[in-house]
Amino acid sequence: MGTIAPGETPASEKATWKSDKQKVINEWLPIASSRNAKWWYSAFHNVTAMVGAGVLSLPYALSELGWGPGIAVLVLSWIITLYTLWQMVEMHEMVPGKRFDRYHELGQHAFGDRLGLWIVVPQQLVVEVGVCIVYMVTGGKSLKKFHDTVCSDCKNIKLTYFIMIFASVHFVLSQLPNFNSISGVSLAAAVMSLSYSTIAWGASVDKGKQEGVEYGYAAHSTAGTVFNFFSAVGDVAFA
Repeated sequence: MGTIAPGETPASEKATWKSDKQKVINEWLPIASSRNAKWWYSAFHNVTAMVGAGVLSLPYALSELGWGPGIAVLVLSWIITLYTLWQMVEMHEMVPGKRFDRYHELGQHAFGDRLGLWIVVPQQLVVEVGVCIVYMVTGGKSLKKFHDTVCSDCKNIKLTYFIMIFASVHFVLSQLPNFNSISGVSLAAAVMSLSYSTIAWGASVDKGKQEGVEYGYAAHSTAGTVFNFFSAVGDVAFA
């Protein structure tokens, strides 16, 4: 039996303090502060997350890949997506009595408290900042296109202003306390995601094969074809 030096905190008290501190953090963090969601909340959160605007680039990507490689890449991307989703579900509660609600917690469990943060957090920041920039620009362009289509005689408004409008909406939504608060937004987004995806392939099927259209590779050189191939794979990965 060992003795505790004067002024030293017992290990049991340290563990209790650490557990209480983690509980306070979990209650404060938006993603874990409310656990009153229904299973269908998760369903349309996942649909919204997976069926983003990137799917609109898939027809172009398929045209650059060709039917054979295009279908193969799409099936492969579906398998990878399903596998990673299954991994996240399995790892969420892989340690008895503990939930991994955030990516960095998995990193810390796998690589240690310090190294796990250095491995996971920079990648998260790059993805989050990059996605926010892409979607603000894409959303701004979409708003401008809608404005110009609906009101073709109106005064021309700079794209910058539409991007700022879209970013402002983002800022307001980011103040909502947790996922449950944006369930309505996610539901609307899921419906829109499925709608524009259906419109894209439905319109293509309805239009059918057009006369006088070249369906071969756009590039006229081997280097160009290879470059377009990898560009298309990148589009699929983004989608």
